[in-house]
Amino acid sequence: MINKPTLLLDEGKCRSNIHQMVSKARRNNVILRPHFKTHQSHEIGQWFREEGIDKITVSSLTMAQYFAQDGWNDITVAFPTNILEIETINELAKKITLRLVVESLETVTFLAKHLTAPIHGWIKIDAGYHRTGISATNYDGISALMFAMDDADKITLDGFLLHAGHSYACRSKEAIIDIHHQSIEALDTLKKHFDHRYPPLKLSLGDTPTCSVAEDFSLVDEIRPGNFVFYDVTQSQIGSCALEQIAIAMACPVVAIHKDRNEVIVYGGSVHFSKDTIDDNGVDTFGVMVETKSNGWGDVIHGAYMKKLSQEHGTIHMPSEKITQIKVGDIVTLLPVHACTTSNLMRSYQTTADERHIARMSSL
Repeated sequence: MINKPTLLLDEGKCRSNIHQMVSKARRNNVILRPHFKTHQSHEIGQWFREEGIDKITVSSLTMAQYFAQDGWNDITVAFPTNILEIETINELAKKITLRLVVESLETVTFLAKHLTAPIHGWIKIDAGYHRTGISATNYDGISALMFAMDDADKITLDGFLLHAGHSYACRSKEAIIDIHHQSIEALDTLKKHFDHRYPPLKLSLGDTPTCSVAEDFSLVDEIRPGNFVFYDVTQSQIGSCALEQIAIAMACPVVAIHKDRNEVIVYGGSVHFSKDTIDDNGVDTFGVMVETKSNGWGDVIHGAYMKKLSQEHGTIHMPSEKITQIKVGDIVTLLPVHACTTSNLMRSYQTTADERHIARMSSL
């Protein structure tokens, strides 16, 4: 029985999302190295294994340790290497094939001096997101990094890695495809420029919008999407998925009703949903309300959305014709704006089919 905020997981939808991405990778003859930061679960990781996946991406060394404990032995940490964790790096590198991301000479120099076990290294490339990475046109800087990695005894250069995070700002499939083409062109240009000196260079691309919408990955070697395992309202708005593909939803108890304001107050706030929003026709929205059903959820309830969050409180705007159907003690269900942060905050899942508890890294 649900009596507090609970993150529901539709296993069938989740497995279908995994299968579709695996099939796309196989059609393109590229490696699917899924990013596990979204689900952070041994059990869900097993669903990927059942589809033949044996290489993964994570966002921290702690996460790499967690999945290494479950038998994953080829792991990319797609976050700029934190040299302060050198002991953890060396510990992991002795046990698995560990691939780290670098973008500065300082990092490479430190690793070359302090590594006690071999690692693989990706050079992080920035082709428009402007979060981390070295500019795709900075040939001198990239060349210096490649030389330093090649000169280090315990570092094997894999190639160039890119995350087109600016695809999340798109609002059409056409815009996503444009970013996809720009990203691939940037990586391919780099490979052609340096391939004669450092063959064979690999190209790694990873973000859910481009990997979901694009069909041609012929110029890259691997893709690293993560959010696709669940999808969310943002991905639906972007055009990455249909609402019917979203595999998680938040079930929240109703604790108060204010008909004069068309507001329903639920137990479910920023500590459950996070503060991520989307602009839905000029309104900041923290979640979209759907029909609550005994085995999960149904269609979107148009005009019903999470309009405000505080720590434990969630305020849902409800149309007048719908608010009369709600009473204190009911359970209402909302699709989250951002699956990754919502999952991270909730720490575990309850399956819709059999109410099974699935643990995450942070809940163990």
